[in-house]
Amino acid sequence: MNTRATRSAPTAMTLLAAALACAPAVGSAQLRLSGELPQSQPCPAALPAGSTCLAGRDYLGASVWLAKPAQWNGQLIVFAHDGSDLAEPGPARSRQDLSRWAVWLQAGYGWAGSSYRQGGLEMQAAVDDTERARQAWVAEFGAPQRTLLHGHGWGAGVATHVAARYTTPDLHPRRPGTGRPPYDALLLSNGVLVGAGRAYDGWLDLRVVYQAVCNNHPRPDEPVYPLWMGLPPAGSGQAGLTRAELAQRVEACTGLSKPPGQRSAAQRQALQTLTGVTRIPESAVQTLLADATWQFQDIVWRKLKGKNPFGNEGVRYTGSGDDEALNRQVPRYVSDPAARAALADDTDPATRLNLPVLTLHAVRDPIAPVEYETEFRRVLAEVGNAGRLLQLYTDDDAHDGITDAQALSAAAALSDWLDQQKMPLPADVADTCRQLAPRWKPASDCRYLSRYQNAPLASRVSERQRETVPSLVKGSGPAVMLPAAAAVAPAVPAAPAPGPASAPR
Repeated sequence: MNTRATRSAPTAMTLLAAALACAPAVGSAQLRLSGELPQSQPCPAALPAGSTCLAGRDYLGASVWLAKPAQWNGQLIVFAHDGSDLAEPGPARSRQDLSRWAVWLQAGYGWAGSSYRQGGLEMQAAVDDTERARQAWVAEFGAPQRTLLHGHGWGAGVATHVAARYTTPDLHPRRPGTGRPPYDALLLSNGVLVGAGRAYDGWLDLRVVYQAVCNNHPRPDEPVYPLWMGLPPAGSGQAGLTRAELAQRVEACTGLSKPPGQRSAAQRQALQTLTGVTRIPESAVQTLLADATWQFQDIVWRKLKGKNPFGNEGVRYTGSGDDEALNRQVPRYVSDPAARAALADDTDPATRLNLPVLTLHAVRDPIAPVEYETEFRRVLAEVGNAGRLLQLYTDDDAHDGITDAQALSAAAALSDWLDQQKMPLPADVADTCRQLAPRWKPASDCRYLSRYQNAPLASRVSERQRETVPSLVKGSGPAVMLPAAAAVAPAVPAAPAPGPASAPR
């Protein structure tokens, strides 16, 4: 885990001079020099009546949505969204986020969010994009009394870097400054708080176990490639697989879309092996296998120029009907240390955090395992920041969101923490949640587990034994691959060779 401080930000004066000597504010100068000025837009239907919504495009191409309710409470939520989407980003993404998190406007908070300027895994770019969304909100509506930075999923890692990098008070040549740092507290929900390298170890495990069990991604009659690359590079003639076609292959092997009683015995065994060995629930198999295909392809070929950051060095897979056979047949890969370091430099969470940090995590999150939280506490403790971290757990099984009651009680806990300069207890937050107004459904939607004891990440994703791997030549070429995927036979017991593919889910 990379526990370095996040890379330093330019000073406010440097940004001001770089924008133009005669420009107004840093934020508004950047937004108005190029891009598209924020223009009034119809608010999403979920927002309260009388809200003001603006949308524009900043000078680097990131779309921003800004919103303020008629009954503003003086506080601002800056949002860092989930998912390193591969599609070209656009304004629809930020509008969707605003609608999805309408609870903030309904409770009186302002809101700012960025689409990020580019698709794919580019966390450090997303960090700066998120800060520019905040600057744009301040330029349009004025400085809030308090700013909470909310990162969800992959955006939680983004948010740690925003909070660590941007600590200098805003500077405006014609407006008195508040003298406060831009961000007051950090709220991280269902966060991917271990960096891409450690998080995607589990994806590689799914990919190699799937190939050992199903032997259809790639199929025996298709060109061979090492699975760590996801797919061969685009344009190579070997990268034409579609998501629908992958879904058909998964369906043929596992019957994933069918009720258990409608799956064949071989399909039930294949799916049981996949979930038992990888500890990934059925509901996430298709999503994460797709990520281990197209996200890996994007990371390896676009970001790392063909180098391999993914390996399963020393991993012994357990939980199948025949672990010995499975471990003989699973492909083995050795990662490139330089590629791992590059990925860690971009995506490991920042740990030099000088503000209250509250994490909220569903204990059965199928995408971002709750055990990520244990690792996050460990790396904060290494730099002496565990005392700034309050971790809360909820009795939920979804990744994509948290309940309105959970969001508002977490924000209230952070406000109390700031006001009283004392970290609340998990039980205090649960009590606050239960006392919320009936409109937020506290009787059913709090679901805090105040006494939950989290497990180590190694109990969910096997640690790699990279210290025992012979050194590779750093800096050039893909890593050694042992053995080639073509040598992989179906595991025992395995599903039969897929017949005609059924329709995708």
